[in-house]
Amino acid sequence: MTRKSATKIFLFGMMVITAAATRAADERPPNVLFIAVDDMNDWVGFLGGYPGKVNTPHLDALADSGTAFTNAHTAAPVCCPSRAAVMSGLLPSSSGVYNNQHWWKPHRPDLVTLPIHFRNNGYQSIGSGKIYHHTAGNNPPSQWDDYHRLVFNDNAWIRYGSPLYPYSKPKPQPITFPFAGIVNYSGEVDWGVPPGLAEKDYDDAVTVDYAIRFLESRESKDQPFFLACGVFHPHLPWYVPQRFLDQYPIDTVVVPEINLADLDDIPEPGRKLALRKADNLKKIRDAGKWRVAIRHYLASISFADAQVGKLLQQLRSTPHAANTIIVLWSDHGWHLGEKGHWHKRTLWEEATRVPLIISAPQVGRSGQRCSQPASLVDLFPTLVELCQLPPLKNLDGISLVPWLKNPERPREQPAIIVEERGHLALRTDRYRYIRYLSGEEELYDHQNDPGEHENLAEKDQFFNLKQTLAKYLPTNLAPPAPSKKAYQFNPENYSWTIRKTGTNIYGSKQDGPR
Repeated sequence: MTRKSATKIFLFGMMVITAAATRAADERPPNVLFIAVDDMNDWVGFLGGYPGKVNTPHLDALADSGTAFTNAHTAAPVCCPSRAAVMSGLLPSSSGVYNNQHWWKPHRPDLVTLPIHFRNNGYQSIGSGKIYHHTAGNNPPSQWDDYHRLVFNDNAWIRYGSPLYPYSKPKPQPITFPFAGIVNYSGEVDWGVPPGLAEKDYDDAVTVDYAIRFLESRESKDQPFFLACGVFHPHLPWYVPQRFLDQYPIDTVVVPEINLADLDDIPEPGRKLALRKADNLKKIRDAGKWRVAIRHYLASISFADAQVGKLLQQLRSTPHAANTIIVLWSDHGWHLGEKGHWHKRTLWEEATRVPLIISAPQVGRSGQRCSQPASLVDLFPTLVELCQLPPLKNLDGISLVPWLKNPERPREQPAIIVEERGHLALRTDRYRYIRYLSGEEELYDHQNDPGEHENLAEKDQFFNLKQTLAKYLPTNLAPPAPSKKAYQFNPENYSWTIRKTGTNIYGSKQDGPR
C-alpha cells in the first residue's frame, strides 16, 4: 500500500469517526455552561461601550463563536432582583422580588428555577460562585446537586464578620486597608492590589477552578449537565493582580464626560436615582482618584475575562465542547460618572445594558450580532427550547432561538426593566421609554441620541409613540416580598422563622447545612 493510499484511508476513517461522534452528540441532550459576571456594563470589546481600548479577548472570541445580543438589558438594575429574574424567568413585577432586601425562597417556595427545571429533566445541576445573589439565604442547597459557594477568604476584608456572609471567615484587615486611600469612605467601595495574594487564590480564580475540576471529572459520563459559574468581578471592591492594572496605563484611561445640564430635563424621581450615590462620585473626584478608580474597573473587567477564558479553554479540551451550549451574561451595568451617578440602580443605558452571548452548537452562525432588544428573562425560555425541555407556563421572557437563527428578524416585544416597585422602563431597537411611579416620563431616541442626553417625553410629536410603548409596561405589579426584617434566617439548616408568628419555613426537605 502506498503512503498516498494509506493517507486516504486514514482521512476516510477520521471522517467516519467524526461523523459518528457528531451523530452521537446529536442524540444526546446538550450540556449547558451558564456563565455570569457581575456589574459588567458595555465596556467590553465586542460591545464598544468604552471609548478607549479595553482588553477582553476571551469574551470577544466567545462573541465571535456565537451570537452577541448587542441590545440586551437586565430585568432589574441591582443584583438580587436581576438574578432572581434570570433564574425564574419572571420579572420583578411578577415575582415580587424588587430589591436586595428580599428573599425569594420563603416568598415563593414552589418557584421552579433553571437548575431545578434541569434537574427535574435528567440533568446534573452544578454551580459555583455568584449565580443567585451572594448574600446568605438566596441560594438554597436544594437547587443543586453540588455547589461551591462564593467565599471571601483573602481579598474582601470589608465583608468579614458580617451576618450577610456567614461562610467567610473573619480576618484582621491589613494595615493599608482600605487600599484606595480615601479617608472616611465606604470600605466596600475600594480598589487596589491586595498584598501577598496570589492570583490563583482570588475568589473568582477559586470559583472557576471548581468548575474546571467538574469538567475534568465529566470526561466519560453520559448524564447531561447544567453548569453555572458566577464570576464576582467587576463587582466592587476592585481588587486585581497587578498584571491587569498594567494593561491600562493611567494616562490612557478615558474618563466619562459629565454634562452639568444632563439632569435638567429629567423628572424628580429620575434625579433622585441619579443622586442616590452621588456622594461616592464626589469623594472620588475630590480625592483626585476618578481616573484611578476607572482604571481598576477596567482591570477588573479584564480579570473577569481571563477567568472566563480559563473555563472556556478547559471546556474546549473535553469531549463535551461540541455538544455544550454556552451562555454568558452580566446581571446589570454600572455608571462611572455618567449623569453624575456612581453605581447601578437607574433606568438608563449605563445601568441596564449588559453583555449577553449565546453560543449554541448547530443553531445559527458564528460571529452573529443581534441589535434587536433582548432581556435576561429571555434566557429561561431560550434554554428550555434549545435543550427541548418541557415548557413552563407564565414565563415573562420569550425564546431567543428565532434570533439565533436570524439575528435580523424584527422583534416587537421590548426589553422591560423594573426598578423597585413602580419605576419602569423599556428598550426597543431605537427608543428607551421610562415611566416613574409618579407617572412622569422620559423618552430617548438612540438613533440620534445614544448618550440619552435629550428627554423627548414632553414634546407633542412623541405623544402617540409614548402611548404605543406604554402598552408593553406591566400593569398589575406583584406585591413586594416581605423584607428580610420580617424573618429570622438560620444559615445552618437553611430555614426562616417569621418573626411575628414564629412560624418556621424550610426552603425544601433537601435544604440544610452543606
